[in-house]
Amino acid sequence: MVTNIKDLYGGAWQEQAERYEKIREGFAETFGDAEGAVFFSAPGRTEIGGNHTDHNHGHVLAAAIDLDIVGMARKAEGNTAWLRSLEYPRMDQVELSQLDPRRENSGSQAVIRGVCARCKELGYRIGGFQCYTQTRVLKGSGLSSSAAFEILVVTVISHLFNDGIIDPVEAAKIAQYAENVYFGKPSGLLDQMAASVGSVTAMDFGDPEKPVIRKVEFDLNAYKHALCVVDTGGNHADLTHEYAAIPQEMKAVAAQFGKSCLREVDEKEFYGSLKSLRAALGDRAVLRAMHFFDDDRLAREEARALENGSFEDFLKMVNESGRSSYQRLQNVFACSAPREQGISLALAVSQRLLQGRGACRVHGGGFAGTIQAYVPLDLLDGYRQGIEKVFGQGSCYALTVRGCGGVKVEV
Repeated sequence: MVTNIKDLYGGAWQEQAERYEKIREGFAETFGDAEGAVFFSAPGRTEIGGNHTDHNHGHVLAAAIDLDIVGMARKAEGNTAWLRSLEYPRMDQVELSQLDPRRENSGSQAVIRGVCARCKELGYRIGGFQCYTQTRVLKGSGLSSSAAFEILVVTVISHLFNDGIIDPVEAAKIAQYAENVYFGKPSGLLDQMAASVGSVTAMDFGDPEKPVIRKVEFDLNAYKHALCVVDTGGNHADLTHEYAAIPQEMKAVAAQFGKSCLREVDEKEFYGSLKSLRAALGDRAVLRAMHFFDDDRLAREEARALENGSFEDFLKMVNESGRSSYQRLQNVFACSAPREQGISLALAVSQRLLQGRGACRVHGGGFAGTIQAYVPLDLLDGYRQGIEKVFGQGSCYALTVRGCGGVKVEV
């Protein structure tokens, strides 16, 4: 997809044009000049419903957001991919003649290698390129900076070498492959799909190879609420094992019924087997499976509520989902780091500031990072001030939904 900078950013396009010019200057400084280079953008995402349901083939409600990563790129002679970002001055260099996974690669190098390897396996063309990036998707914020970067790389490959033919669903699956196989993070497809498809999207991962996607019309301003994320400043470092334990434990429960994922397990049969499941797997695995069944259902009901204009019902479901994540999924803090409970604190402070209105919940993978809050507009200034007294200036950000995923941008 190709879009104009004015259409992509609306009223903020002039500010963005200044940002793009700085990226052009960075590209020219890094690679000698900017002749023949073009711009690309990929958004972060916010999870609206379905917390940790995608990896067990469940339902999810998510949206692309206005925070994005922008890259300027062009073809390069030879068979090497070069990428440098404003935030990380070190140059990434990936030899495309050697696309096997490598333990010594950093995260960005692993992603580039994984995206190129998968594109080549699927019959798409690849080649050497130069790229310079700058991101506004905060790393560790729960807005999936990793998926935004992955989708950006796929978008670059699609347009530079394949006439932009890689569709959003295929792009998301390529990005997930790079993250799972090359980066080593066992994520589901939610993050990449939301960043690739754009808008508010209801997703059904019953068949991960052919997910069912439905756009959901949702104008939050019409309900006089703001969608905020609060960055608690938590550190995701060394938490991969915490994230990995969630799908592992859910799938261990499914295996007790001879199934590969909880989507395939009969819920009534599950509840009739709690005693034996506890004995076999322990209580946490059982609780996490309970969360899956309820949050999978809530994700579907939330989408229907928005489509029907039942916003108050939607808010009740957001709160219900948040309680389930807190009590049963147990991803608000890591047992290995009990002193760090920023998400729990942010939820407690939010509930006090919201005065029984709106809604709040853990956002994304959890353990560290962000919470999500639906804040009535008449409470927004006070909510932001109260939150930032605890977590620092700029920790509360009001999001808007972006209507597209990874795109080539004409300036």
